[in-house]
Amino acid sequence: MYDFAVIWEWIEFAVRWTHVITAIAWIGSSFYFIALDLGLHRDRNLASGADGEEWQVHGGGFYHIQKYLVAPAAMPDHLIWFKWESYMTWVSGFCMLVLVYYLGAEFYLIDPTVLDLAPWQAILISMASLAFGWIAYNTICKTFVNANQTVVMVALFVVLVAMSYFYTSVFSGRAALLHLGAFTASIMTANVFFIIMPNQRIVVADLKAGRKPDPKYGKIAKQRSTHNNYLTLPVLFLMLSNHYPLAFATPYNWIIASLVFLMGVTIRHWFNTQHARKGAPYWTWAATAILMIVIAWLSSSRHPMPEDGAQAALGPEALTYAAAPGFEKVTSIVQGRCSMCHAAEPAWEGMYWPPKGVVLETPEQIAHEARRIYIQAGVTHAMPPANLSYIEPQERQLIIDWFEKAKSSAAGI
Repeated sequence: MYDFAVIWEWIEFAVRWTHVITAIAWIGSSFYFIALDLGLHRDRNLASGADGEEWQVHGGGFYHIQKYLVAPAAMPDHLIWFKWESYMTWVSGFCMLVLVYYLGAEFYLIDPTVLDLAPWQAILISMASLAFGWIAYNTICKTFVNANQTVVMVALFVVLVAMSYFYTSVFSGRAALLHLGAFTASIMTANVFFIIMPNQRIVVADLKAGRKPDPKYGKIAKQRSTHNNYLTLPVLFLMLSNHYPLAFATPYNWIIASLVFLMGVTIRHWFNTQHARKGAPYWTWAATAILMIVIAWLSSSRHPMPEDGAQAALGPEALTYAAAPGFEKVTSIVQGRCSMCHAAEPAWEGMYWPPKGVVLETPEQIAHEARRIYIQAGVTHAMPPANLSYIEPQERQLIIDWFEKAKSSAAGI
């Protein structure tokens, strides 16, 4: 049982690492090409017939880059497609969603004080919402196909605000913000899979057949790529939010999530305007700072604590830990060594919220966080930080023995 828990932790780590690597590759290429496109010199009559060009220096050499509007006159011998970065980012992200929130629905996805769901119900809602995101967004784009793009983004923002409220009304605060990030990231990857790549394939097929490609396909692909550009930074914030209770453990978490999308617009507007050589919109700095201050202020409001006896009942897995031999001793250890920080109102000076939103004051809360306690304070010595509460080696061993006995009991060993 010990080996399985450690292996499972490493599986999560490996998938998370893969997700970060692919996300860096996707975001990096996306930001680069948007900046390149905006910075192209289109006021030059190029002999090649290209729409614009740019000279760049990097890595000890110079690059001469040209962009053809729609397509070149003939199909080049070698063509690099940028798609796998997006696909693998979504696949690895969905794997993380399964590993953490679906298989750990009882602990991380469901909050009975928000909505008492069965794990299968919560998982079904999660998957259905991701599909709904693409359908809603794609419908907006097609409905306002000839409208100013600001209209499209405002309509999308309305949907995102509604989903922010929906997720926080259904899932735990941590899961709600992460799902909003997954909701938005799914739209972005679907843009690549359903719109951008198919349109580019049509253009390539026309070139191979000797036909002149229709410029509408390139125009639509660029529109979706621009949308992705503005959505990227909010997604990063939402994906990181699960590490910061200040973002998700507040009654106003849905408003915080909504405002983050506005910050994404102001930040990207600054860079995009700069790259297009259209001036320096310094007002975006002030707008971003004001939004961040508002978010920080909203984050200081806590969820009201449940009344005595109002705590949700433990799920089957947590009950196994609570019934395992040694639980009373482990409870005493955790309450003595950990709860000064991991409390609704931490006693440690300068700490105002429990780290990562983990509260370890009652036996029920300790049973609920059994796996984290085992990994953080048993197998590793990550907690307490710098062993500030002087937990003894014998106490760490008691935590390990308790967890392994609970797992053995659950497995019928």
